[in-house]
Amino acid sequence: MNSTQQPYVPGVGERMAGAELRSSSAMSELRIWWREVDRVVLFLVLALITIGTIAVAAASPSSARRLSTASEKLPDLYFYWAHLRWQFVGIVVLLGASFLSRDNARRLGILIAAGMLGALFLVPLIGYEVNGAKRWIRFGLGFQPSEFLKPGFAIAMAWILSWRLKDPNLPVLAIVTGLMGIIALLLMLQPNLGATILFGGVWFVLVLLSGVSAKRIAGIIAAGVGALLAAYFLYDNARHRIDDFLGGGTAFDQVDLAQKTLLGGGWSGTGFWLGLKKMSLPEAHTDYVFSVIGEEFGLVLCALVVILYLAIIARVLVRLADEENLFALLAAAGLITQFGGQAFINILVNLQLFPSKGMTLPLVSYGGSSTIAVCLTIGLLLALTRRNPFLTRETPGLRALLSDKEKGA
Repeated sequence: MNSTQQPYVPGVGERMAGAELRSSSAMSELRIWWREVDRVVLFLVLALITIGTIAVAAASPSSARRLSTASEKLPDLYFYWAHLRWQFVGIVVLLGASFLSRDNARRLGILIAAGMLGALFLVPLIGYEVNGAKRWIRFGLGFQPSEFLKPGFAIAMAWILSWRLKDPNLPVLAIVTGLMGIIALLLMLQPNLGATILFGGVWFVLVLLSGVSAKRIAGIIAAGVGALLAAYFLYDNARHRIDDFLGGGTAFDQVDLAQKTLLGGGWSGTGFWLGLKKMSLPEAHTDYVFSVIGEEFGLVLCALVVILYLAIIARVLVRLADEENLFALLAAAGLITQFGGQAFINILVNLQLFPSKGMTLPLVSYGGSSTIAVCLTIGLLLALTRRNPFLTRETPGLRALLSDKEKGA
């Protein structure tokens, strides 16, 4: 035997070949993902996340000083460093979810919906209050079930409504309406009127796109108006917020201060960390971060943020125009409705055009549960809209749905 020849060790070659095969498979999956994922939406989302990082750094001193006590003084960048940690987790979740197949995205969404609906039932029993609302529960870490329910809700509703393709006689409208009613009741008990309106908007869009007749749509609209009137007269939280918005009061004062902060920097802004009005703004790093952007970076950057949200919504709708899978169409439409609806409710509150709702600005505001939940929403949206660019589609998805509705009307 040659003294330089290495002895044969059973299994080493096989393990090396297996490792090379797994590495090759992972690279192949990455290339497929990069080819199929909507890179335009991904880049727009990363741009919003970048703006959010800067905005929270600008807002952090205001919130840190307001929440400091005599015994504990928070550093000015306390919320900024915490936000970076949550953003890192959120981006990992976003990218991980975007690798899912449509079937796995559907399964994950349904599991999330079931789990978070169960958690909503627990909130009145074991939840704890933050700023006067019992919306949080703690299992090791505190989290807000309604935030994680948002992406699961859109996917679960789309899945149920898509059953009509298998059996048109299934009472899918009654099922999704019943689930919406249960969720609305649980949210109003917290109280969480803003989330109730957002969930109701997603439900309405999905029902509208699922092929419900014009008569039923008219009935749904009438029922929605009746529900809002009932909420005003029977639900103290809703009445107080609307009255404060229309006639002045604590909530209105906050919104008024937010608007003055937003406009305080003019077109170009006062400059980073040079804003003064933000120092008296409550929740500057969450609900009113858009106003901080306006004061320190100017209305030009505020306009850019709005354009980025509009671009994401428009891009997804363009992507769905040729989507022939009813479930994917409905689920993606529901997810982008939830994302865009939350963004523009927050912006309208900052502009004093909507009552205060306690709702964060997606991908921009500081948040734990909200940041991860929004990133999960975007990740699932990217998974559902993935497609092979070399495959042509003959069915004009969303265009066909809207055209059929116009003919039916």
